[in-house]
Amino acid sequence: MDYTAFCKNYFAVTNIPVSLMEKNEAVYFAIGELLSLKPAHFTEFFWEFPFDAPNPAFCHYSPDIEYGCVHVEGTDYRIILGPSFSIPVTEEIVRTYMYENTISLEYREAVTEFLYSIPLISHQQFSRHLSLLHMSLNQKEAKPDDFFEQNIENTRKREEQYLQKIIENLEDTDLANSYHAEQKLFQHIKNGNVKTLEDYLLSDIMNFNEGKLANTPLRHAKNLFILSVAKAGIMGAIPGGVTVERTYQLINLYIQECEQLQSIEAIKSLQYAMLKDFCRRAGEMHIPDGISFEVYQCINYIRNNTNNSISNGDVAGHIHRSVSYTMKLFKEELGINIGSFITRCKLEESRSLLTYSTKSLAEISSYLCFSSQAYFQNVFKKQYRITPMQYRKKGENKHYKPFEAADKRN
Repeated sequence: MDYTAFCKNYFAVTNIPVSLMEKNEAVYFAIGELLSLKPAHFTEFFWEFPFDAPNPAFCHYSPDIEYGCVHVEGTDYRIILGPSFSIPVTEEIVRTYMYENTISLEYREAVTEFLYSIPLISHQQFSRHLSLLHMSLNQKEAKPDDFFEQNIENTRKREEQYLQKIIENLEDTDLANSYHAEQKLFQHIKNGNVKTLEDYLLSDIMNFNEGKLANTPLRHAKNLFILSVAKAGIMGAIPGGVTVERTYQLINLYIQECEQLQSIEAIKSLQYAMLKDFCRRAGEMHIPDGISFEVYQCINYIRNNTNNSISNGDVAGHIHRSVSYTMKLFKEELGINIGSFITRCKLEESRSLLTYSTKSLAEISSYLCFSSQAYFQNVFKKQYRITPMQYRKKGENKHYKPFEAADKRN
């Protein structure tokens, strides 16, 4: 049978995504075909369903995203059904899906549209789809009720194994030390002091008990990096003031870069740079002590709307105050007027776009609502003592080290 053709037809009829795996390599991926991406573009370990797993089998990589697997018996082929949703797709689900599959942010709009097009079905309906696939491919009947029993049994076994692991680790002081060391690391990132973080990274304390995350050293290093960047973002950068959206974007981008590396040394170098980058960004987001809640609201509003044209009136309207009152309060507490702060935030965003995107200067200028590309280039050079293009090229030459411009504050 032509299994690729079978998957394509099943997707065309049901609109439920289908993937075809040969051993642990993707042969066909529905969304990859729609986005003109090769299956190899996607993460190589996400679909590691063991061949001794029940057939068919369920898999949940997050509570709201469900997958199923049918092994074509007597072959190395497995058909993956999903993602499937029993609740409406949200922005969080989109982010999780892109993170799980290491899909570039440039495809976010297309991926969102694709996920929204998937029909909502219950878990039981999804079970019937798996049962139909199993019957079609293996000429065997699998009742949906059996899946629920299978899930309960597998869950019980996993819980027993997890409990046993906890018991074994209770007396493991290395794990306790690793936990406290990680907590201190995330606190340094949250505090935003790069020099203190550097000293900590070079100390002897930084010897975490990593465990075994894969069967090969390179895959282990990549899995460890993925775990590290997710923790650093969620437990360090976001509490440090970096926006949730920006943090998830950076997590995705760093994971994509890591997946392209082919040496453990390069992965470690990228990990070191990633931790410093999150720390630097948290430091830039810190609000001085004594800032009022109203000014804090203004700051967050401006930072979350850098891609819009913002006026003093927009900022004042956000806190339901007059323009004169807001301008005076902002100037008194921050020592800078609202317009200058808006420009500063837009320039900070432009540095990220220059580093992590391929947008042209004209596109960046338009996206951040500068009056013209020439004006954008002039204010950028005045702020950082370097042109936007020089900044981008210098960042490319320092591939694994976040570029730190001469950020001269007025």
